[in-house]
Amino acid sequence: MIQIKKSAIFIADSHYPHHKKDFVDILKKIEDKSIKTPQLFLMGDNFDLLFGYNEYIKTFSQDAITLLQNLSSHIDIYYFEGNHDFCLSEIFPQIRVYSRDEQPVIFGLNNQRVAISHGDRYATGFGYNLYSKLLRNRYTLTLLKPWERKIIDYQMKKLSQKKICHSFDRFEQRVEEIMREYKDIDLVVEGHFHQGKIVGRYISLPSQACQGQIGVIRDSKMVFVKL
Repeated sequence: MIQIKKSAIFIADSHYPHHKKDFVDILKKIEDKSIKTPQLFLMGDNFDLLFGYNEYIKTFSQDAITLLQNLSSHIDIYYFEGNHDFCLSEIFPQIRVYSRDEQPVIFGLNNQRVAISHGDRYATGFGYNLYSKLLRNRYTLTLLKPWERKIIDYQMKKLSQKKICHSFDRFEQRVEEIMREYKDIDLVVEGHFHQGKIVGRYISLPSQACQGQIGVIRDSKMVFVKL
């Protein structure tokens, strides 16, 4: 079991490049060592749209992609694919990428079992699960290649106008549904919901795009900080 180290950083839901430049800014600070961390946990939807086996989609976020490729040679990076970024192993061969099907992944922290995932694995419904299975697939992406520029341009324009920051009504009830899936787990860490809340054993990470915060491990605990 991989252990979460002191000063590990968790970044969720940056939605780059459409929602602020904070994601690239913090990657640059890690690169120049003004921020020091032994581990970087990317919790999904760090890009507003990015997927493998496609050169055109990379052009929208090449600066962040290059930074991550360089950083992966120096620190441990774990990428939990989200619903906006998937099939990433082809782009980031030196990063440990976890697909939706591989999540949650169990890590250790101060003798605790910590389940980590993007956050759209449980309590989602049949329709969403089927959609996710079909879309996050190399063969689907290959079939769409003849129309890739038109589809990508349309989606990127749509995403640039989307309002992604909102409160979540009855969020505690959703957490209760999710936690039914976790047995023998001390702590659950997820992104996806853009909430920045701790509900019992469940940590809903803040969205970097919305709350402007990230998670950092200090004194064997998760704290939310603005960098």
